[in-house]
Amino acid sequence: MNLDFTEEQVMFRTMARDFMAKECPSTLVRELEESDEGYSPELWRMIAELGWLGLTFPENCGGSGGDSLDLAILYDEMGRALFPSPHFATVVLGSHTILECGSDEQKQEFLPKIAGGELLLSLALTEAIVSHETVAITTRATATDHMYRMSFFFLFMLF
Repeated sequence: MNLDFTEEQVMFRTMARDFMAKECPSTLVRELEESDEGYSPELWRMIAELGWLGLTFPENCGGSGGDSLDLAILYDEMGRALFPSPHFATVVLGSHTILECGSDEQKQEFLPKIAGGELLLSLALTEAIVSHETVAITTRATATDHMYRMSFFFLFMLF
């Protein structure tokens, strides 16, 4: 079994590393840490143009059809630079939930906007009855053949 990166993955890693070194110096990270937004909308547009927001989306949804290893390579380089952005919340938590659970209409409505940098997304999970009291918890995990099934409500916050 060969676990080496492909030539394309090595090139992608080099491109991501070079981008981060040029566009995300530690001085910018410190500046953004103190800002109200916590990220740079300009850098967000730049990574959208590079295709990094739709990296793992299907092509028919505005993405490039990459896989989780491509995403891991990107996050390795983002982590190296301490790249401040809502990428994980928007792409992994929000968008991948739509990819797995959303209707075709929802995928076509939201994913191209996310891939294009037009929409930020965050995922929140809630109970049917919103309360902080433990007696209000209704979510249950039910054992099936090889897994547990849970029922809960998804709430997406669009920014």
